Amino acid sequence: MFRLLNIEFHKLKYNTASKVLTLIYFLLLTSTALIAMIKFDFAGESFHLADMGIFNFPYIWHLNTYLSATIKFFLLMVIVSMMSNEYSNKTLKQNLIDGLSKKEFILSKFYTVIVFSLISTLFVFIVSLLLGYIYSDFNELSIVFTDLDFLLAFFVKLVGFFSFGLFMGILVKRSAFAVGGIIVWFAIEGITHLILAWKFRGTDSNIIENIMQFFPLEAMSNLIKQPWTRFSAVKSIANQIGEDLSYNYFVQPKDILIVSIWTFIFIYFSYKLLKRRDL
Repeated sequence: MFRLLNIEFHKLKYNTASKVLTLIYFLLLTSTALIAMIKFDFAGESFHLADMGIFNFPYIWHLNTYLSATIKFFLLMVIVSMMSNEYSNKTLKQNLIDGLSKKEFILSKFYTVIVFSLISTLFVFIVSLLLGYIYSDFNELSIVFTDLDFLLAFFVKLVGFFSFGLFMGILVKRSAFAVGGIIVWFAIEGITHLILAWKFRGTDSNIIENIMQFFPLEAMSNLIKQPWTRFSAVKSIANQIGEDLSYNYFVQPKDILIVSIWTFIFIYFSYKLLKRRDL
């Protein structure tokens, strides 16, 4: 494992674009801290977001993993370019000539995906912990370490998404086309949702959700649902206008299982594609 990772990080070390994108990605992961500085005036009153409970434990685990997951495209570019460079620079063929098997080659990429996902999760954990201890009204350990399953969901989401990117990079061999392919698949899922909504209009909406939950990107999205309706200020406003915001925002084991299965499918077929190709 460490030998394979050493090979991959040696390649990334000399790839300027990958280093820049990785740096931007981790800088953006810390950008949630900037929310604490936002102040705004409303009806003559000054409001400071950090004082409104958005960084309270355990809510912060949900909020920060949700926000951090939205910038995963930057690291996706590193993953797909890592694959496309293997073809353009002919390092894939050279690795195989030097004795690396195709299975080891795919494993080296997958291990890199796992490492990036682990580092990202650790990074979000540290940033959230610091922000929480600075701004949270609740610092008891039993509260601080509640809802840490959102970090697990974040890790599984990144591994699944980057594995999808790896598969697309092997399938089309060009990073721009690979990202384009993911965007097209996102559109396909969106169109499918609209078709199902039209077909089952007037019936229980759970039918649509029960079907869409098995699509890869939808499954990844379901891992960490929107946190806004969990915010006490939003609930207060909703109660005043008579709106029911009951929402199951907890991490569901079935969603983790579905994404894990998709991850296995992406890696397995990445290997099958590489195995069948004449390099």
